[in-house]
Amino acid sequence: MMMKKTLALCFALFGFGSIASAQQSALAPPAPPTERVTLDLNNPDDVIKMDRKIASSLKDGEECVYYWEGNVYTRIAGEKDRHLFHYWGMNVRASKGFQDPVKGYGFKLVSRELLFYLDPKTKEVVRTWKNPWSNEEVEVIHVANDPVNMAVSWANGERGPAKFRGQELEDKFLTTSEIPLFYSNPLAGDYQDYVGGTYHAMEIFNFIADKNELLDASKDKAFPVIAWSRISKFLPWMKMGDRQGYMIFSGTGKKLVGGFDAMPEGIKKEIALNYPAYKHAPSTDDTRPNETSWTYFKKMMDKKKPK
Repeated sequence: MMMKKTLALCFALFGFGSIASAQQSALAPPAPPTERVTLDLNNPDDVIKMDRKIASSLKDGEECVYYWEGNVYTRIAGEKDRHLFHYWGMNVRASKGFQDPVKGYGFKLVSRELLFYLDPKTKEVVRTWKNPWSNEEVEVIHVANDPVNMAVSWANGERGPAKFRGQELEDKFLTTSEIPLFYSNPLAGDYQDYVGGTYHAMEIFNFIADKNELLDASKDKAFPVIAWSRISKFLPWMKMGDRQGYMIFSGTGKKLVGGFDAMPEGIKKEIALNYPAYKHAPSTDDTRPNETSWTYFKKMMDKKKPK
């Protein structure tokens, strides 16, 4: 009797049920396999859902973190390229979904982003920097853009039905986005139409996502690997004036499965000390205008003006 009770308790603790129920289940017909629902590359609603899975999550308000790092070089005609900085970059984001009877499925993305300039040899965060062309010591102003939000992407927007932009290669989807930037420089004066004063840059994003992960409708997120490049004018805090040349940023990273905690200790420490708000994404109802590295620099300089 004691042995039977002991066996029954063991089956209960380890989820096996009773001996009788185990025998019954062995005689029962097997359950039919669950059919996996996949997203359709030809369905505009599903295309936008795939975009959202790459960008953030299909769950409203769920925070995701992209992390990337790389190097910064200069390109000046007639000079050897200089390796100025290493960098750490991160973006914490969330999104909100919508359904419209005409526009179909859509989502809005909200985010904050940081980029820290590091000494290329020590990998320590740089606070001041000696300009090698002017020999002037200048204060480094890191990128701290809050917010960096995206307008709602619709399945049926102004440009027509959404189409999948990627390339299928074996078990991966590859997507590339080139974003040319050309707009009035926020640091320029009232007569910039006469003397110039535009901000000219290009950002290039490459995403490599697992095909099954992206197409599986039961998965809320995809975790792609990214490659990021940026070509721009010199940074305003460098005080380069009219010197001709460009900055070239190049780096790689990914959306982190472990979120904020999965980032390297160095960048987490810097955020905790000086940028604690960047541990979390903005509210999905955020309506503030977007920040750029140039508008942020202007705010920092305006704070220093005597009142």
